[in-house]
Amino acid sequence: MAAITIMTTIMAMTRKASGRQPRRSHLSPVGRGRPRKARTGKGVQHQMKGSVPSPPDPFPDAEKERVSLRSTGEDRLDTAALYRLMAWLSPAYPVGAFSYSGGIEWAVEAGDIKDAETLRAWLAVMLGEGGGFADAVFFVHAHRAAAANDEAALRAVAELAAAFVPSKERFLETTAQGRAFLETTRAAWPCPALKRFDLLWNGPVALPVAVGVACAGHAIACAPALHAFLHALAANWISAGVRLIPLGQTDGQRLLAALGPAVAAAAARALTTPLDEVGTGAFRADLATMHHETQYTRLFRS
Repeated sequence: MAAITIMTTIMAMTRKASGRQPRRSHLSPVGRGRPRKARTGKGVQHQMKGSVPSPPDPFPDAEKERVSLRSTGEDRLDTAALYRLMAWLSPAYPVGAFSYSGGIEWAVEAGDIKDAETLRAWLAVMLGEGGGFADAVFFVHAHRAAAANDEAALRAVAELAAAFVPSKERFLETTAQGRAFLETTRAAWPCPALKRFDLLWNGPVALPVAVGVACAGHAIACAPALHAFLHALAANWISAGVRLIPLGQTDGQRLLAALGPAVAAAAARALTTPLDEVGTGAFRADLATMHHETQYTRLFRS
């Protein structure tokens, strides 16, 4: 013990004589955990220039779109509205969406879709130029007509949406889901708008019209409801592709993330497209729904 004390005293005297101070950590004793200030200079600037660049913004026009929507009041969404949207557009909502592929099953068999990238390209066209975009336009006009209690406009949207589908199976897909959506929502979340729509229209109801009317009846803003509707549509298509190609579940989520810009662009266009200008340009996708009617082996109804 005496030896240790003597040795410590000698080391302290030597350090004092040499004028050297014990090395201190860059963390001050008062502010433990406080990071050292970043150094500046040419060397550091050079390192920063060579660092990995941040990824590009996948939604370059998203802020412009949000500003535009704020000016029209179409982007407000409270927690009650969010709760309803999450329920209505969940895969668990009993409309039978899991049994339809929108022609993807035939496209896989024909070789048009064979992996994740070809599925992404196919779905991007369906969202931007095909049935997905047309459904988005019908959703917007049904929502606005129901919110304004414009019976003539709502009747026109319902009639056009039911007549616009390109094949027998696509007609079954959208009207069977539309009717199931109305029946379930009327039972669980009734509202005057749904009652008025039942009295107004007794013909076949396309799914985007049914969802648009329900959202308007529950005062759910059009723009976020439309984004949620298109997200659910894309997710259902991807689910069909995952089972048919097949793909892994993680690949399916990568596809859903990659289609985010396509969904945003389709929604933005639909919000400004007049009803008499709706149209599609995905001819191969329309043919797929027709060929599927006579496909020998099928898992899906469309």
